Amino acid sequence: MEILAYGVQADERPLLEKAFADRHELRCLSVFLNHDTAPLAAGYPAVSSSVNAELDAGTLAVLAEGGTRLIAQRSTGFNNIDLDAAAELGMTVARVSHYSPYAVAEHAWTLALAVNRRLTRAANRSREFDFRLDGLLGRDIHGMTVGVIGTGKIGECFARIASGFGTELLGWDIAPNPACVDLGMAYTELPELLSRADLISLHVPLLPATHHLIDGAALARMKDDAILVNSSRGGLVDSAALVETLRAGRLAGVGLDVYEEETGVFFTDRSIEGIADDVLARLVTFPQVVVTSHQAYFTRTAVGQIIDATVRNVDDYAAGHRGENVLVPRPGA
Repeated sequence: MEILAYGVQADERPLLEKAFADRHELRCLSVFLNHDTAPLAAGYPAVSSSVNAELDAGTLAVLAEGGTRLIAQRSTGFNNIDLDAAAELGMTVARVSHYSPYAVAEHAWTLALAVNRRLTRAANRSREFDFRLDGLLGRDIHGMTVGVIGTGKIGECFARIASGFGTELLGWDIAPNPACVDLGMAYTELPELLSRADLISLHVPLLPATHHLIDGAALARMKDDAILVNSSRGGLVDSAALVETLRAGRLAGVGLDVYEEETGVFFTDRSIEGIADDVLARLVTFPQVVVTSHQAYFTRTAVGQIIDATVRNVDDYAAGHRGENVLVPRPGA
């Protein structure tokens, strides 16, 4: 089966090619899948998309017209895909339902520690042989109250690391996770978690009910010296409200691996032309903010699991099977 993979990172390509070798014919592209690049898939029965693909009804129609019948997305999130349009076009859509939760949880803690101990500023100073400690004062994580918003697999991993630091754990979710309760986590209402936590990490999916979960009102409830980390989905945080909060001199640190308008920006090199997004441009100027480019998942273990699941999704489709990762089944299946 011929597959066109979009948005393939340089480190990801050899792993993808090795996994598909002797199974299917794979062609890799670094460009992302959107309405402008969809015509490149003409003649390919399957495409593999990255998390930043723009698979709206118009893009799907172009793919379908070119003969594409399977979309195998290399991510767990699928809010970028119009599933109803895909079903109407008779297309099958599959995703990766899970991969290493440790990858994301560990990166979330990397961001938390980096902003708490001002590592970016310290490293930049050292490169210029400025070894002063002015402005680098951090806090012990031990003894902090840590709020975990969303206590599924990733949130649980984050909580286990927090427990190792010796923190008080607060949680918020639609239902308690027994494993988190065993760690000593106390589940609270969201307003109480926001007002009590010294460090807050987001691990909920992006749904209509969670869009801008952290809005201006939520930010106002947080402690002035709180740390906020988002390694889940950019749309959970109202970025404009976050900028205003930081401009007011509030929050000791913010670590972001995702951004609500990241599509078309993250995973690209904008070092020469810059970016037109004034909110993102302002965010990265705050000294207590660290932004990474949706790389929390990017470990050998997690990427390997994502690729293995993608291969299985293609194999299942080719064999006429409906696998566990299918979001929109083959017509009649």
